[in-house]
Amino acid sequence: MAKRSSLSIRIVEGKNLPAKDITGSSDPYCIVKVDNEPIIRTATVWKTLCPFWGEEYQVHLPPTFHAVAFYVMDEDALSRDDVIGKVCLTRDTLASHPKGFSGWAHLTEVDPDEEVQGEIHLRLEVVPGPRARRLRCSVLEARDLAPKDRNGASDPFVRVRYNGRTQETSIVKKSCYPRWNETFEFELEERAAEALCVEAWDWDLVSRNDFLGKVVVNVQRLRVAQQEEGWFRLQPDQSKSLRDKGNLGSLQLEVRLRDETVLPSGCYQPLVQLLCHEVKLGTQGPGQLIPLIEETTSTECRQDVATSLLKLFLGQGLAKDFLDLLFQLELRRTSEANTLFRSNSLASKSMESFLKVAGMRYLHGIVGPIIDKVFEEKKYVELDPSKVEVKDVGCSGLHRPQTEAEVLEHSAQTLRAHLGALLSALSRSVRACPAVVRATFRQLFRRVRERFPGAQHENVPFIAVTSFLCLRFFSPAIMSPKLFHLRERHADARTSRTLLLLAKAVQNVGNMDTPASRAKEAWMEPLQPTVRQGVAQLKDFITKLVDIEEKDELDLQRTLSLQAPPVKEGPLFIHRTKGKGPLASSSFKKLHFSLTTEALSFAKTPSSKCVNELNQWLSALRKVSINNSGLLGSYHPGIFRGDKWSCCHQKDRTDRGCDKTRSRVTLQEWNDPLDHDLEAQLIYRHLLGVEPALREKLREPSRSTEAGSAPTGPGQAPEDPLAQLLRVLQDLREAHSSSPAGPPPSGPTRLLELQT
Repeated sequence: MAKRSSLSIRIVEGKNLPAKDITGSSDPYCIVKVDNEPIIRTATVWKTLCPFWGEEYQVHLPPTFHAVAFYVMDEDALSRDDVIGKVCLTRDTLASHPKGFSGWAHLTEVDPDEEVQGEIHLRLEVVPGPRARRLRCSVLEARDLAPKDRNGASDPFVRVRYNGRTQETSIVKKSCYPRWNETFEFELEERAAEALCVEAWDWDLVSRNDFLGKVVVNVQRLRVAQQEEGWFRLQPDQSKSLRDKGNLGSLQLEVRLRDETVLPSGCYQPLVQLLCHEVKLGTQGPGQLIPLIEETTSTECRQDVATSLLKLFLGQGLAKDFLDLLFQLELRRTSEANTLFRSNSLASKSMESFLKVAGMRYLHGIVGPIIDKVFEEKKYVELDPSKVEVKDVGCSGLHRPQTEAEVLEHSAQTLRAHLGALLSALSRSVRACPAVVRATFRQLFRRVRERFPGAQHENVPFIAVTSFLCLRFFSPAIMSPKLFHLRERHADARTSRTLLLLAKAVQNVGNMDTPASRAKEAWMEPLQPTVRQGVAQLKDFITKLVDIEEKDELDLQRTLSLQAPPVKEGPLFIHRTKGKGPLASSSFKKLHFSLTTEALSFAKTPSSKCVNELNQWLSALRKVSINNSGLLGSYHPGIFRGDKWSCCHQKDRTDRGCDKTRSRVTLQEWNDPLDHDLEAQLIYRHLLGVEPALREKLREPSRSTEAGSAPTGPGQAPEDPLAQLLRVLQDLREAHSSSPAGPPPSGPTRLLELQT
């Protein structure tokens, strides 16, 4: 049994931000921190006080996390970025909003005395004294302190205060993991109500010392406990009232916390086997449970349910069969060919998730080079005459206004070149398409052709494939490349317009250049020759794509199964130091790394296009280490240089680590290793929410005459699958009730209260 917590984060927009630049504007971006660990950086929106981001993230984090903070920053090219303000949401705040926190939040001033992190190791005792009992405080060590100096470290010391007396430890230079092992004693006042205050500070020679955090101990409770030792989380200094800095603006957020208690795998097997049995039956004829799940699932949670079901069946090797079943259900209730797969049904949402899980690397290979070229060229492109901006062109001293006709012609040429390159790359990519994607499209093509036969519906099977491949996969990736990890930042206004026009052209090709698609925007007419040619190329591509036999599919899957799929790929810089002392020199070497669940390898040249961000690499490394049975309990975050560790200054190379190995924050990616138990738990939780509706379905008279599909035993009548499902849900409910898991703790359980 394990506890899992996750955050769904959507950073929508900001408004009324203060101007930080001399131009009267700002260049805002957001940093998201979980317990002071930076995990997300949004794109910078240039020259605006009301930025729109619209970025979404899924974050997995320890159940014991304390808070998530959103910092709005102003990017500066020549100086340090300015802090505009922050919004902090504690775990308790998020837990009090079961459906998620949504709305505008005012930005508050960022006080350095509140930006603390780390823990301190204390031993607290009440001991006999010559006249009265004494309070003994041993300051042993600290870890993960905030770096306050330019060298990336701090010079920490500890100040212990009680009953008007103050004592200090020695200063440990250049360390965020100091060790003191110093003890202080105070005469214990029997009736004094004052608390013991332990403060960590960063020593500075010239400027004032920086506050690193504090722990306030209830002495009255210590009298009862007599002794307490452990790691205490450093708390901010909230005794000061913030200065009024006026309106700092607001940030619109959507944040939802989900806590899950995942039971052992065996508990979910009846549920998984029942759903898999239904999917396998669906190849001969749709079963009963999947249609009921779709019918009782609301629109707002359909995407989450589709993703969980898809990942569950993908782990069972039944993704193609599950999608085929959904295709049959959709086709059964569709009478008009032009409305096929156009709604946000479970089939559409599941297919979207499937393409992102199974086809993201394929997408990067096809669309990535085109997106890169659009970003590099930064050309002004516009086809709509009502939006054309006339620009100056020509050599220095010979500038002349560019006519509207020239702008339109040059724009059409640019878009035709990009569209042609994209379609050519797609035409050559049949063998590069993942086998499971090809097999799924084959099933889709065959089912649609069976449902809509005849010459009048000749294009319908092709449009069914392109409705997913072009309209729900390629086009969204072209319009928002950052959300599909094709770029690290959002496009500026000019590049965004080019991408939007290119995505529209791809949609027209995907619609097989129907009159309806042409009539929407007549000013797209200059692209029609390329669009018509693209339709022919696309039909030829789909014909080859779906021409895959079962044997070929198995051979391709067998070949791919021998290769561990990459969790993360991209370039990293290796730092090398030559020599020692003041004459030492440094150099960086760029290597391209690939991380799989089995190994970390590197090469001198890249094998594929990939985003390179530090937090994504850390996240990927943490994911593949989750099941590492040899994981150390502690480690050194620094290096052993010369005769000591750079982090804690210990001189024994084999000395125990100064920081604990912990479950850290990870970002959810589409190529994450599948977690079958978690997906089964998410499906169980959803079914539990719609259980009343399922019981109503069971009581319907029409079900009494329906035969079930799963026999309960020899000589017995088969049990209704819905009745089986409800019984499985009851068993899982009892398993959860008997598990020792309660609400996730907000911190370590101690005899002492940590007062702030």
